[in-house]
Amino acid sequence: MNRQLVGELISEAVATFIIIAFGDSVACMYVLYDPSPYMTSYWGVCMAWGLSVTLAIYVTGSVSGTHANPAVTLALAVFRDFSWKKVVPYWAAQVVGAFVGAMIVYTLFSPVIDHFNEVKGLTRAEGGAAGVFFTHPGLAITPMHALLDEIILTAFLLFGIFAITEQYNETAPMANSSALMIGLLVAIIGASMGYLEAWAINPARDFGPRLFAYFAGWGSSALPSPGNYWWVPIIGPLIGGLIGGGAYRLLIYPFLPARVRALEEAAQTSSADDVLAGDPAK
Repeated sequence: MNRQLVGELISEAVATFIIIAFGDSVACMYVLYDPSPYMTSYWGVCMAWGLSVTLAIYVTGSVSGTHANPAVTLALAVFRDFSWKKVVPYWAAQVVGAFVGAMIVYTLFSPVIDHFNEVKGLTRAEGGAAGVFFTHPGLAITPMHALLDEIILTAFLLFGIFAITEQYNETAPMANSSALMIGLLVAIIGASMGYLEAWAINPARDFGPRLFAYFAGWGSSALPSPGNYWWVPIIGPLIGGLIGGGAYRLLIYPFLPARVRALEEAAQTSSADDVLAGDPAK
């Protein structure tokens, strides 16, 4: 493994670490305190998650591009020529970072978690306070409906990311502000659709903390979780990411004026080169 790839994997782990350290912490603030400081200001929870993504991009983007999400890595491999050899190592690094992020959250909030469970008469084995680490279906949502939700939500995410980062998109934000726009994209998905099943939209975001919680006493309430739900936030985002990235490539990318101009200029240059190559005087 070369030095550059090692740096990229460290970068991906750091990115998901940042996202979970702040994101799961705000989940603790939302769930564990009574009254919750966010109960009447849910937008603050969404912004905290979104800004954690923004910070992760600013910290690690120059090294790895800050995928920080296996669904993003897969979509980039399929549609933007990201190396397939790096896909699985990136996924592993992302999960490791999320796992360590959950460890930090637990270190900070474990007394509050225990107090919450004691007051509510819950145990970790019963799933008490589990929602601060990983996702689960909300009101009236079945696991199979949640799978559809996660496909759709992650499709929105990747459609937006592809638009924000497209080099031929002349209305996309400049490089230094694209991180903020991606963070706001995460926030608006959460603000509009997050109560369905806590908008995982990222297999590493759910599985890394879920794996940590399994070893930290939540056991089967984390894995395989009620209704055998654990696989839904993995498979749903992977499928949704491909749909979202594919939709952008099909519906928007071919018609971008800057891309059309670039193709026309390339064709003209190629034609001129052909003429010169066929001219004996040259």
